[in-house]
Amino acid sequence: MSFVPEFLLKPLRPYLRAILDTRGYAALTSTALYAMQRESLLSNERNRDPKRLLAHGFRGYSQHDEDGMIQEIFRRIGVSNRVFVEFGVGDGTENNTAYLVLSGWRGLWIDGSEANAAAIRTQLFSFIQTGQLSFVRGFVDRDSINEIIEKAHHSGEIDLLSIDIDGNDYWVWEVISVVQPRVVVIEYNAVFRPPLAVVAEYDKNFVWNGTSYYGASLKALESLGAKKGYALVGCSLSGINAFFVKQNLLGDRFCAPFTAENHFEPPRFGFYKTGALDMHAAGVGNYKVL
Repeated sequence: MSFVPEFLLKPLRPYLRAILDTRGYAALTSTALYAMQRESLLSNERNRDPKRLLAHGFRGYSQHDEDGMIQEIFRRIGVSNRVFVEFGVGDGTENNTAYLVLSGWRGLWIDGSEANAAAIRTQLFSFIQTGQLSFVRGFVDRDSINEIIEKAHHSGEIDLLSIDIDGNDYWVWEVISVVQPRVVVIEYNAVFRPPLAVVAEYDKNFVWNGTSYYGASLKALESLGAKKGYALVGCSLSGINAFFVKQNLLGDRFCAPFTAENHFEPPRFGFYKTGALDMHAAGVGNYKVL
């Protein structure tokens, strides 16, 4: 478990002792300790910069703190049409745009799991019926993604694109052209720290096996984003998702420089997941060094 500074624990020790005496060790959960560490991290000089996004993170329906960071980005740059596209959405109760659906946005979800599709069609039936939410069951790859989005009647400028397919994220983002998102949220592999720019070789049939072999390093995504006209403006405190904004929308609103070195966050998966480990099991495979 990650280290909790003594200055945070000291004033709490009498209360923690009382809890342990009366309720046992189960009352002192890893969630509580991670929450204290989170506050410690946010209080350091680097993260107190008001242009950083970290302090604005919160979890509504996102996996970690993405809901709050997305909300803050659009508070700074404004919204255009409140339209999103997200693929790799799970069962609809934990992703980066469920919060937006419930806030009145509209858009497209794509997921390849039949179980997830059934859950979405049941739980989000009213949103699908009104046309606020479109859902396509299908596995995306770099050959099919533009066609899938276009067939769902989405094209041109949208506010948000969210990519979380646990593997070919880099390669799929590289080819997306049918929509031009103002903001992109994409998963990165925090095993590889800056300045390493590496990406798992493209495999159309890739299925994540729960290990650390997947996706692309943050530096690789920074470079790809720059080629597509985006700047890296932050990462989730849990070290999972990176946030990109169109370069012409930056102004003086975000923390420069817009580099992996400035915005990298290591994996801290346990902040919002009781009992979660901070690292995936080790996995190896073929990586391309950029």
